[in-house]
Amino acid sequence: MSKQCWSVLGNSQKLDGGAMFGNAPKAMWNKWAPADDHNRIDLACRCLLVKDGERTILFEAGIGAFFPPALRERFGVQESEHVLLDSLKAIGIAPGDVDLVVLSHLHFDHAGGVLSAHRDGHDPELVFSNAHYVVGETAFARALAPHPRDRKSFVPELQELLTATGRLERVTGDRSEVLGDDYRLHLSNGHTPGMLLAEIAGDDGPILFCADLIPGVPWVRSAITMGYDRFPEQLIDEKSALLIDLLSRSGRLFFTHDPAVAMCSLSKNDKGHIVAAEVQAELRGITA
Repeated sequence: MSKQCWSVLGNSQKLDGGAMFGNAPKAMWNKWAPADDHNRIDLACRCLLVKDGERTILFEAGIGAFFPPALRERFGVQESEHVLLDSLKAIGIAPGDVDLVVLSHLHFDHAGGVLSAHRDGHDPELVFSNAHYVVGETAFARALAPHPRDRKSFVPELQELLTATGRLERVTGDRSEVLGDDYRLHLSNGHTPGMLLAEIAGDDGPILFCADLIPGVPWVRSAITMGYDRFPEQLIDEKSALLIDLLSRSGRLFFTHDPAVAMCSLSKNDKGHIVAAEVQAELRGITA
């Protein structure tokens, strides 16, 4: 059965460009992502909505608006309202219509959007009240017992809220029972242990939700990593192998953090390097 896909924007961020490009010098990365006076670059938190028959599936939820004002400013979140919910409404999707939310990992800029917007004196709640949730077992365990280096990347309340739904699937293999066989899950440990990259089968080749393995077009370059990555050399190996595989299968990349590009295809340049091609700024109900 054909699937229709939409790119859906959530709250945007500005983060330090040096942190986003690891050991790449600013003279290089500033050409790809110009920095402001505070050395910050623009980043999207883009989600992928898939209509698969009667099911409405949301891949990730962005950073959302759960932070109180002081933390919103610290982490460069640009809007106070819950942008993802407004973006879904614009294409006729209410929170209660979402049947399934797939979370590649539980860092707040990928999972925070499942929470309600901050209100003084109120605890956060899940906004997709009818949804099943899919997350990797290893990623969930990492969120429960994070390393000191990435402890601040997680939302302490989130894991309990997800578990309490009774609709949480903690995946251990490359397939999800609730998602089904049209969706393959690639395990990646370079950014954070247990990150799952969802591959969506399509008539014109698969679409890979890249999460933080490849945040945007500049990171398609095999040697470019982030300072946030736990194991950069492993990430490079994972990325290189996956790009070779996807190129052979006419695969496409869906980007969560690129402010200008939602999806691209792949090709080789005159040096034999795999590069982004045929970029698309947004998806509006395209057939997968």
